[in-house]
Amino acid sequence: MQSDCIFCNIASGEVVADFVHRDSYCVAVNDIAPAAPVHVLVIPVKHFTYLEHMTSDFSPVLFRMFEVARDVAYSAGISDSGYRLVINQKDDSGQEIPHLHLHILGGDQLGSMV
Repeated sequence: MQSDCIFCNIASGEVVADFVHRDSYCVAVNDIAPAAPVHVLVIPVKHFTYLEHMTSDFSPVLFRMFEVARDVAYSAGISDSGYRLVINQKDDSGQEIPHLHLHILGGDQLGSMV
């Protein structure tokens, strides 16, 4: 955990957030500035910044993040209509917080990105 990281502070419970999931690997919270009707962030509890630094030790965390994303989408009622998963990496992608996180977006027609 890094004390100056907002996502570390959310994961530890030091910062109040609207949690939709919590376990020892990751937390899921509703985004405070949603870009879609459903916009949830899945955040690893352990501080981790960029995928380029990932080793096999991180695989269980990454796998759990995707499991949680699937479960959140189902619970939010968007698994049948469709949803988008986004991981931004570094400045040009729009990554605002230097802590790996996964966006779950859905609940409406999302425009094509490619």
